[in-house]
Amino acid sequence: MKVTSTLLLATGAAAAWTSKKVQDQNIYPPNGYTHPVQAPQPGSTYEYIIVGSGAGGSPLAARLALAGHSVLLIDAGEDHGTDRQVQVPAMHPFASEYNPIRWDYFVERHDDEQQALRDTKYTWQTPAGDYWQRLNDTSAQPPAGSTKKGLLYPRTGALGGCTVHNALLMVQATKKDWDDIAATTGDASWSASNMRQYFKKLERNAYLQGGLLNSGSHGFSGWLPTRLTPSALIVQDLKITSLLITAATTTGKGLLGSLLGTVAGALQALTLDVNTDASNRDTADLIYQMPLAMNEDYMRTGPRDFVLSVATATNSDGSRKYKLDIVLNTLVTKVNFDQSGAVPKATGVDYIFGKSLYRADPRPASNGPSASGTVYASREVIVSGGAFNTPQILKLSGVGPAAELAAHGIPLVKNLPGVGGNLQDRYEIPIVGEAPTKFSLLADCTFLAAAGDPCYDRWKAGKLAELKGSYTTNGIAWGYLKHSSTSGPDHDLWIGGSTAYFHGYFPGYSRYATAGGNNWSWLTLKAHSRNRAGSVNLTSADPRDTPYINFRNFAEGGEEDLQALVEGMQYSLSAFDKLVPLDGSFKRVWPDPKTVNTPAELRQFAIDEAWGHHASCTAPIGADSDPMAVLDSKFRVRGVSGLRVVDASAFPRIPGLFIALPTYTMSEKAADVILADAAASP
Repeated sequence: MKVTSTLLLATGAAAAWTSKKVQDQNIYPPNGYTHPVQAPQPGSTYEYIIVGSGAGGSPLAARLALAGHSVLLIDAGEDHGTDRQVQVPAMHPFASEYNPIRWDYFVERHDDEQQALRDTKYTWQTPAGDYWQRLNDTSAQPPAGSTKKGLLYPRTGALGGCTVHNALLMVQATKKDWDDIAATTGDASWSASNMRQYFKKLERNAYLQGGLLNSGSHGFSGWLPTRLTPSALIVQDLKITSLLITAATTTGKGLLGSLLGTVAGALQALTLDVNTDASNRDTADLIYQMPLAMNEDYMRTGPRDFVLSVATATNSDGSRKYKLDIVLNTLVTKVNFDQSGAVPKATGVDYIFGKSLYRADPRPASNGPSASGTVYASREVIVSGGAFNTPQILKLSGVGPAAELAAHGIPLVKNLPGVGGNLQDRYEIPIVGEAPTKFSLLADCTFLAAAGDPCYDRWKAGKLAELKGSYTTNGIAWGYLKHSSTSGPDHDLWIGGSTAYFHGYFPGYSRYATAGGNNWSWLTLKAHSRNRAGSVNLTSADPRDTPYINFRNFAEGGEEDLQALVEGMQYSLSAFDKLVPLDGSFKRVWPDPKTVNTPAELRQFAIDEAWGHHASCTAPIGADSDPMAVLDSKFRVRGVSGLRVVDASAFPRIPGLFIALPTYTMSEKAADVILADAAASP
């Protein structure tokens, strides 16, 4: 049946879910500067062209321009960084479904269709154009004539890329993540001891644990402010306080557990710093408050703000200070090469200009491209489109597996069979509970759904963090870094809590997750997942079409990863069972307590329902001897010149717990590498 009330679903009633392709939303004017939309100047030349303005592209563009080079930064979306859905930390689920910036990919997670359809988030498109999922009613069938779409994987088409919709979590990669790249490539500059400098260079630390207690581990003058959720929010809501106390005691750490059995003791745990450089940071099982990318106004910040600060900087006479142009609504269709020499050399890119041209955008492009052309790079083209779009652009340009390119009639420039393979992600799986009453912090929050939103008004008007209220947080109060029984020396589980009914991504999930105001999700995230069997493949030679994406969950290392997920869920179940109810208890509503309890049942539940949102590794750095390595240790695409990749697709293995900060760190390193090469060949 068609459901129009998210409240029905949030209370656990059996029902399917239908949502519009382009959702009804309140659209507000921006709260600050918005970079104007403009097309490239056809035939223009820059030293560097960077394709994609996300976590890899924007910091790199800013650094190259600051060093005096001319740079063109291209993005297929617009700038909506000052829209309130983007600015407010608590609104990040809504940012990922915000019509002006959302790109909806629909992916597969299994080759076996029967297994794929066991995921209750699997989406069909109805004859009316709406999206439909089973969700709480596992026996429901889609309306007649519906077509399969797959599983929603939210991405962003906007200046800043997915950094304008992510959950703001800023957690460093482990030392082993960097040291493994150094060992694989033989390039010591990738060692953790060297990579630390780039984190310090980019960070502007503004939380007590880093600033006073651990200052040697942090940077204080970079472009990325990092802050914590105000601790006052935790003690203001007795439900959250009781969940933290129970989370701490459920760790079972002997004396630590007993000491944390008080409010004061639980808050003391939040004095720890997850981004410390201490020797036990990657190995100790501890609870941390999570650093977030927020400025002094508790507003989302990130590389979008950094690159704009450079692009709009002026000299005292009002002239532009740096040679950095940003063009928007510009979809790169391919990289061009000069093939007259022994090695093909990238010379620039072709593009089309227009709104909503890429078909991941759910809004139809009304008239198609309004302009097209070519721009040239005198030094290099750098692709920073992310794990889905970077391999697509490379393949459309003739760089990739020869057989796949031939199948789509694309002339081969360089046979690189690793392009689009090695797709990786983390696994995430929740245990969701429901309280009889709302969290007090969410009592009058409408998440901009109504004409008025008192929580937004407080956030906007408050001068102190304590007065700005519940929108100063991303809803994730803390995280427990834990070893599973199948981990290596580093912890491989992050277990965090969120004031939402969050059980994965599907169209309309943001409203579903927040409708009740009385749900808590214990989310298990599996770091260092073992599966490398995913792939990104072309569906056509049309650059506007989205690729076919299949993660093939658990195809490699599945037993070990599943065991870890089961242990994470068992911790979550125990945390609910042991709750000291300072303001009411929580009953479990997902997974169904009538059918999912035993380790075997939890294991199958994870196979059926696990998701992720940190896609990476599809153009990996690797050893010279590895035929599947797309890049060398200097980000250069193998077998051609003048072309690099700088984004999350360049990782050979998925790093750490959250992808944004490691990618920023990589981008800072790439800037140093590229500038050194430029200095060597002026």
